[in-house]
Amino acid sequence: MRFVLRRVGFFVLTLWVALTLNFLLPRMMPGNPALAIIGRFKGGISPQAVKVLQDQFGVGTRQNPVAQYLAYLRNVATFNFGPSLTTMPGEPVSQVVLHALPWTLGLVGVTTILAFALGTGIGIVGAWRRGGLLDSLMPPVFVILSVVPYFWLGLVLILIFGVKLHLLPYFFSYDYTLTPSLSPAFIGNVLEHAILPGFTLLITTIGTWILTMRNNMITTLAEDYVRMARAKGLPGHRVMLDYAARNAILPNLTGFAMSLGFVLGGAILIEEVFNYQGVGWLLLQAVNNEDYPLMQALFLLITVAVLVAILVADVATAMLDPRTRGAR
Repeated sequence: MRFVLRRVGFFVLTLWVALTLNFLLPRMMPGNPALAIIGRFKGGISPQAVKVLQDQFGVGTRQNPVAQYLAYLRNVATFNFGPSLTTMPGEPVSQVVLHALPWTLGLVGVTTILAFALGTGIGIVGAWRRGGLLDSLMPPVFVILSVVPYFWLGLVLILIFGVKLHLLPYFFSYDYTLTPSLSPAFIGNVLEHAILPGFTLLITTIGTWILTMRNNMITTLAEDYVRMARAKGLPGHRVMLDYAARNAILPNLTGFAMSLGFVLGGAILIEEVFNYQGVGWLLLQAVNNEDYPLMQALFLLITVAVLVAILVADVATAMLDPRTRGAR
């Protein structure tokens, strides 16, 4: 319990620092981002958007910094970042993010989980049967693929399966002619559009999990308690899973949690290459369009997601291995 409280306290402190930096950075930038955006539109911004900019960056307001900071925290708590200024003018930032979030969770989130599960399984079996066919073939192939830039691999797959063979769609997340719904036709079309970007991410990320899990397993298999389990005549699958794999997977949990946290950032280049309207694509548009409220919301969302994922991983690791809890 004390371990969990310590980790929660560290989470709260880190979150407060991230929130404060997110508040200070726009105000510390050279020049003035709010006035720069107002100047770009030369009267084309609505009075509501101008007021949002003034409140967001502390321009044209008599509020002292403390009052601005408290108002900022209140807005963050309600996810009220005002309207998008340039990416989707006038639409609330919260709605813009919510529209993009399911696409990233569906594509990058599912792919990350699959890569971890498959890579971990291959690493466990490969290390258990060290020197066998699986261990000799799979790790080297996927480790080589993991150093290939995934945007380049995505372009190659687009050229082969999309442009040359016309087998799979490679643009957007569904056909423009379809109306979004829960119908089997629409769901099937969405899945079809996700094959190429999902396969690209899976192939380029699974190698890392295979290599790390294999190395962890090889180290764990040399431990005395694993040798004792073998000497007692326990079944091989029990020794592999309950004694070796359970302990070998612990160092990977934090990395997996961080990967899940960064899912909300999306695979920016992949989403841009396939014009997949997820959070990564949205973040790139916000940066290119200098949409500061949208950028702040997305940066904060990614930061919170990573912190939450690490907290969950720490707690899960402590439950699986009491040694990580430290002294009482």
